[in-house]
Amino acid sequence: MTSKTLSKTPEPKARPAEIVREYGFPGINDIAGVTHDGQRVWAAAGSQLIAFDPTSGEQIRTLDCAGDAGTAFDGKYLYQIAESRIAKIDPASGKVLATIPAPGGGGDSGLTWAEGSLWVGQYRDRKIHQIDPKTGAIQRTIESNRFVTGVTWVDGELWHGTWEGDDSEIRRIDPQSGAVITRLEMPQGVGVSGLESDGADLFYAGGGKSGKVRAVRRPKAA
Repeated sequence: MTSKTLSKTPEPKARPAEIVREYGFPGINDIAGVTHDGQRVWAAAGSQLIAFDPTSGEQIRTLDCAGDAGTAFDGKYLYQIAESRIAKIDPASGKVLATIPAPGGGGDSGLTWAEGSLWVGQYRDRKIHQIDPKTGAIQRTIESNRFVTGVTWVDGELWHGTWEGDDSEIRRIDPQSGAVITRLEMPQGVGVSGLESDGADLFYAGGGKSGKVRAVRRPKAA
């Protein structure tokens, strides 16, 4: 395992996050992890995983599955953090196919899939671990200078959510140095729990106990 040392490069100025849509769901009061399967958005809502159509906002699937942190999709299967474990789930049946230990032992936050690996945020440890999806073994670690919530990769860019008190941002960081490249500042009191890209120009951000999922515009690369 290699650890990337946090860069001391000064942070760029934050820009306001552009929230383009909010989604809410009857009876859902807490959203943790969020992922995108190419068509639907999935969100962990405590005792269940819900899937909704991002165009209509309609909730179209529900799986009975515990989930209190990050959610990911590898192109075929869902992955869900629940306490100190990560479950691999068949989205068609909802069946748990396998479990591996989560690296934070219950202190885990975001989850995403990229480069054949799972990437797991560590909230208070301010780290992102790349782990083996079969064993849970840590392959490398990237440090952040903020609490880490949701995590996502898109077009080779590593982004993560952060949420401290009433302040929350979506940040792009350098995956080698940890230096902050871009800061999208959410409105005061609007938090980011889970985070996932749609592979194009939107992020989907879980809103914690607001029960909301928000679509946020991803800025174009300079």
